[in-house]
Amino acid sequence: MTHSFAGILFDFDGTIIDSTEAITKNWQRIGADLGIDPQTILQTSHGRRSIDVLTDLDPSKANWTYVSDMERRIPYLVDTPPIEIPGARALLEKLGSLQTHYAIVTSGTKALLESWLDVLDLPRPHDVTVAEDVEVGKPHPEGYANAKARLLGSVSGGGCRDVLVVEDAPAGVRAGKAAGCFVLAVRTTHGVEELKQAGADWVVPDLRAVEVAKGDGGVVVQLTNVLK
Repeated sequence: MTHSFAGILFDFDGTIIDSTEAITKNWQRIGADLGIDPQTILQTSHGRRSIDVLTDLDPSKANWTYVSDMERRIPYLVDTPPIEIPGARALLEKLGSLQTHYAIVTSGTKALLESWLDVLDLPRPHDVTVAEDVEVGKPHPEGYANAKARLLGSVSGGGCRDVLVVEDAPAGVRAGKAAGCFVLAVRTTHGVEELKQAGADWVVPDLRAVEVAKGDGGVVVQLTNVLK
């Protein structure tokens, strides 16, 4: 598959990094505090904002002071750093060298995203949308719709107006499609069929399957090893 886009919007956890161990430790800690089986929390938390998860579990904890403090600690709950999704760093560096517009749209807080970017020394995106920036989290399209509007507003000329979302979770795939974007899913946390049922246009194993080149006012994306 080869397609031209004005820019790319990336989810973060599960798409650029895999911090499953740290996230699991976090919800184990919170589950113990709340007297709730952490496995019950983990079954419904992936791809969602912590404040939305806590609203279901214990509304008294569903405030930004508590959530930001909780997420700020996550990168330091484990001794080993999170796993970079194969191909992620190279792809972000290539997009930067091409001066292509890309952004991160994450269900994590600003504190969590900044901590991971610092710990891993990852390239900084042109724009970010974090949990605090939206009224409703994924699968609602607000985050991707707002990021898409800003991206297209920064692109000059009459080039391509298509925007690509890169996601790993069904909730994020649904959000990207509802925002009117094409969606590429990486099979890092969920199965191919589940991602396709959520609406993914293409599914690849990881970001090594993505090649980018400078396009007319945007970026040309070529996919290899697309999963059926």
